[in-house]
Amino acid sequence: MSRASRFTSFLKLVEGPQTLGNGPKFWSGFAVVLLAACSYPAFADSYDVGNNVYFFNWLFMALGLSLIWGYGGSLSFGQTAFFGIAGYSYGVLTINLGDAYGLTLFSLVMAVAISALFAAVLGYFLFFGRINGVFLGIVSLSVTLVLERFMAQTAGPEWVIGKARLNGFNGMGAMPSLTIPWPGGNIVLYPDITLYYLTLALLVIVYLGLRMLVNSRFGNVLVAIRENPLRAEMLGYDVRKYQLGAFVIGSALAGLSGVLYTSWGNYITPASMGMTAASLPIVWVAVGGRSDLTTTLVGTFLVLIVFQSLTIHGSQYALVAMGLLLVITVLIAPKGIVTALVEFVSKMSDRRKSKAEEVR
Repeated sequence: MSRASRFTSFLKLVEGPQTLGNGPKFWSGFAVVLLAACSYPAFADSYDVGNNVYFFNWLFMALGLSLIWGYGGSLSFGQTAFFGIAGYSYGVLTINLGDAYGLTLFSLVMAVAISALFAAVLGYFLFFGRINGVFLGIVSLSVTLVLERFMAQTAGPEWVIGKARLNGFNGMGAMPSLTIPWPGGNIVLYPDITLYYLTLALLVIVYLGLRMLVNSRFGNVLVAIRENPLRAEMLGYDVRKYQLGAFVIGSALAGLSGVLYTSWGNYITPASMGMTAASLPIVWVAVGGRSDLTTTLVGTFLVLIVFQSLTIHGSQYALVAMGLLLVITVLIAPKGIVTALVEFVSKMSDRRKSKAEEVR
C-alpha cells in the first residue's frame, strides 16, 4: 500500500460519520488549538502548567466513558473504580520497583493493564449476563463503592504489599513520579513542562485513535447496538463482544487517568472511588455531549475549569452547581450543551448560505 493510499485510509477513519468535525476548517482549527496548547507553557507559570496537567489527566476517563456510554449506550458508574485500581497498582509497583531504568513507565503500562483485566472480568459477567440499562449502572456503581469501602479500611499495619502501605482512608503516598531513562540521568516528569507535554501528546494520540476506532467497522457496529441492540443481533453481530470491547477500552483509559493523576500528585486515596467522584464523570460527558469525542473533550475541559473555580471560591456550592448543570442539560439540551451549540452554529451557517443563494 502506497503512502497516499495509507493517508487516504487514515483520513476516512478520522473523518467518518460517527464524529463531528471534518474537512480543512476543522483540522485547521485543531492545528491552531494544538499549537496554542504547545505554546502555553512558554507564557504561563509553573503552577498554571501543573494545573492544566491535572485537567488533562481526567480527560482520558471522559473519553473512555464517551466510548462506553455515548457510542455503546451502556451507562457505567464504575469508571472511578478502574481509576482507583490503576492508581493504587501504580503506587504499589513503583514503591516496590523504584524509578530506575524506566521502571515507572513499566509500572504505568502494568497498572493500566491491571485495570483493563479487571474490567474484562467484570464486563464479562455484566454483558454476557445480559445486564443492561439502569441495572448496569447500579451494578457498576455498587462495585465502585465496595472497592472504596474496602480500601478505606486498609489502615492497619497488616495491609502491606511489599514495601507499600495502603494506609486506608489516609491514602497511599510517597510513590515516585514518572521517569524517562536518559544517558545523562533519568528525566523526572514532575507536574511541570515535561509532564505537561507527555500528557498532551498522550491526549492527542488517544483522541485521534478513538476517532479512528469509532469510525471503523467496530465503531459503526457499536453505534448500531446503541440504536437498536435487537436488530444488530438479528443481523448476526454478537452484541456482548462489542459492548465488552468498548467497556475494556474505556476502562483502560480510566486507568490511564488514574496512573497519570497518581504520578502527578504522588498520592491516591479511596475518596477517588467514592460516590461523588463516581458521579462527576457522568456530568462532564453529559454536558459536553456524550455521543461525540470532540464535544466530550471540550465540554469536560470547560466543566473542570468551572468546577475548580467554584471549589476554590465557594466549595459548599460546587457540587450543587454541578447537579444543576446536569439537570439543565437533561431538560434543555439532552444531546449535550456543546453539541447543541455546534448544531445551532451549523444551522445558522446553512441559513446564511441558503439566503445568499436566493439573492443570487
